[in-house]
Amino acid sequence: MDATRTTAPDLLKLMVLDEEDLAVVSAHMQDAVVRLEDVAFLPGEHRFALVARRFDWESRPGEAPRRRLAGLHFERVLRARCRGIDPSRRDDTLNLLAIAFEETETPSGVVTLLFSDDRAVQLEVECLEAGMKDLGPVWEADTRPEHPEQA
Repeated sequence: MDATRTTAPDLLKLMVLDEEDLAVVSAHMQDAVVRLEDVAFLPGEHRFALVARRFDWESRPGEAPRRRLAGLHFERVLRARCRGIDPSRRDDTLNLLAIAFEETETPSGVVTLLFSDDRAVQLEVECLEAGMKDLGPVWEADTRPEHPEQA
């Protein structure tokens, strides 16, 4: 696995080159709050990037819940599509639930960023190549996200 931690013990810097790496990033980005104004698809650079306020699932028991500013980018993006999202509503916020990859023709496939309220962004990629990096700012969160147990 190529997921690595930076020398600063509190900052994550993860690389994604396969589905196992993506699962690690997805877990860290679960419940991240994303403002549409902080999302960009750069077709000329074949890049999709966003800045999120991710929930820090690594906080220790007894510590106040916290969020961190984090950047996430995908390379070799051929096309981006969205469902249930109006890109012109730049002040909207999204709650990221998970990131998945479905291979189509090796090594290409579709990355899906799944958001609450049945919204999604799909990225058609040449191959799986991405990165996530904590950008530094940390603050206390008002609440800890909760997920109902599935039967």
